Amino acid sequence: MAGQPFKGTRVIALVGPAGAGKTSLAEAMLFAAGATDRLGSTANGSSIGDSSPEARQRGGSTELNLYNFEYLGDQFAILDCPGSVGFAADGARALAIADVAIVVVDPDPARAPLAAPALRALDELGIPHLIFVNRIDQAHGRVRDLLSALQPMSVSPLIARQVPIWDGEKVSGFVDLALERAFKYRAGQESERIGIPSELQSREIEARTHMLEQLADHDDELLEQLLMDETPAPQKVFQDLARETGESLGVSVLFGSASSSWGVRRLLKALRHEAPSAEAATSRLGLTDPSLYVFKVLHGSIGRLALSRALGGNIREGSDLKSESGEHARAGSLFKVQGEKTQKVTEAHDGDVVAAAKIDNVRAGEWLSTGKLPPPVEITYPARNCAMAIEPADRKDDVKLSGALQRLLEEDGGLIVEHDEATHEIRLRGVNDEHLNTVIGRLKRRYGVEVKSHPPSVGYRESIRKPVTQKGRHKKQSGGHGQFGDVIIEVKPLPRGSGFHFEEKIHGGSVPKQWIPAVEDGVREAMIKGPLGFQVVDCAVSLIDGSYHSVDSSELAFRLAGRIAMQEALAAAQPHLLEPMHKLTVVCPSSATSRVTSAVAGRRGQMLGMAPRDGWTGWDRVEALIPEAELSGLEAELRSQSQGLATYEAEFDHLAELNGPLADKVIQQKVPEPV
Repeated sequence: MAGQPFKGTRVIALVGPAGAGKTSLAEAMLFAAGATDRLGSTANGSSIGDSSPEARQRGGSTELNLYNFEYLGDQFAILDCPGSVGFAADGARALAIADVAIVVVDPDPARAPLAAPALRALDELGIPHLIFVNRIDQAHGRVRDLLSALQPMSVSPLIARQVPIWDGEKVSGFVDLALERAFKYRAGQESERIGIPSELQSREIEARTHMLEQLADHDDELLEQLLMDETPAPQKVFQDLARETGESLGVSVLFGSASSSWGVRRLLKALRHEAPSAEAATSRLGLTDPSLYVFKVLHGSIGRLALSRALGGNIREGSDLKSESGEHARAGSLFKVQGEKTQKVTEAHDGDVVAAAKIDNVRAGEWLSTGKLPPPVEITYPARNCAMAIEPADRKDDVKLSGALQRLLEEDGGLIVEHDEATHEIRLRGVNDEHLNTVIGRLKRRYGVEVKSHPPSVGYRESIRKPVTQKGRHKKQSGGHGQFGDVIIEVKPLPRGSGFHFEEKIHGGSVPKQWIPAVEDGVREAMIKGPLGFQVVDCAVSLIDGSYHSVDSSELAFRLAGRIAMQEALAAAQPHLLEPMHKLTVVCPSSATSRVTSAVAGRRGQMLGMAPRDGWTGWDRVEALIPEAELSGLEAELRSQSQGLATYEAEFDHLAELNGPLADKVIQQKVPEPV
């Protein structure tokens, strides 16, 4: 029944575009609930969330913020998800276990498309959600225009719950359509109830009628009341609003201003009465036994902590748990988390969000259970399109760097570490430049490891155009046993993508069989660095003849002979440069498509096609082929052309021949390797 406390903690995820004010809203909710005695501000660095040096310096969230509070007897936890795509991995792992999400948006209709990714993600995950229009005190247009701009991005209809009261060109309050009451905003305080202004009465009736008609689409009893011109009871209206939210039949829209605490208590009351309980998430995720879902791993002053949500029942400190890998773990100390502060508890109640210590065999995104494990949670991470090669500024920090990177990988689902065997580079692969620069800052601040960074090497290769027959001989005499190996090989080009093939066509034992593998090894060594300075691909080598010495021949001698023959053959076989081409798929608003295609074409991209994005009104999908060398900086350019909304995925497709001045420039810039 409305007004009675729900059992367990309900988890609220704050999502939406960067800069919309999600962390400010979280601070305002804590203040309104009495969980803090001051209204924290991200602008002046007094917020509980975004307290890391990286977030303070950037002026926005770089990782998930977690808060707990009580409001009118109900327990809530807030997952404040970063809005910037570079730091979105934290939110991707946490969102699935939220009971309800609040999409925080700007009041400017022109910025409405920025909410599209969040709204579509929630629809796909089946997470109940509502919209909070922040900074309503800065609005310069009608809320109706904003809703019209947002509606195409939402599968469910948007339900306006309030009508703004204007004082000149500024919003000063609102009319609550469910309560049929008007309120005047008061900074940092609960809104003051006032009479509905006379000039708004007809607008209030029109808006309320529309809201009730939307609710009646899923309630035959309400529909009948409306057809009979009966006024539904307030309790009936609130029950329908709760059902609309809980079953994702509609998306309620409220507004206010987090920085002034306007409309925040109205939002909290809506959450208290309408947000689903933890039981709904338990059912949605298929739980049958008490379980913990780990959505983030932290390494801090008290060791490794697994930020988790308890669902399906209570989890006590010391509980025996089974992981998805089949290993068993024992829950260590449990902590409630408030920003960077922790408070020890002995038990995680159903729905609670806690940090669990000493669970070292589980990763973020996995379940721990006292019984049957729930189905795995499907997580869609942002594409990791940006790469950076790093090395420790001090070679003595090699081991230290390895350990630090391992910890950062556990914490950051958007980060990948690659070791390139051909170039011996350590590569950080992340979402964008901002993300990787933040990772490098954490390496220095948290772990004392300073690194040097540079763009990673492009995977150029080389191949040959014509067949060549070449003799290679290694002969050395310096007292005692000498060295003698003599081979003749045929080298032929192969079709692109065929790789390397080696065969022997020896007759009469001119090269003993035990040394033929050594010849192949020598050939492969020569292919590591061809005459143009790059690895050689797509050629076939046949060993057709040779000679040996009964005393001086050896495995080493034939390996060196094979390498000499291959080096000379490659130089004579018209070597040419190959560059890697990637299949590029860009998704963007249709309004930005022409600018996106121009940006891709300006980077030597070859357009393959364009079509509407499946299930996304007003969005396009663009496919092209683009050289790997042109991917650097593409993410930032596409975002600058699309209000920050265009994203892309790129994967290797094939090697293509590169000639002319571009090829000459690449070859000239190849740094000679020491012999």
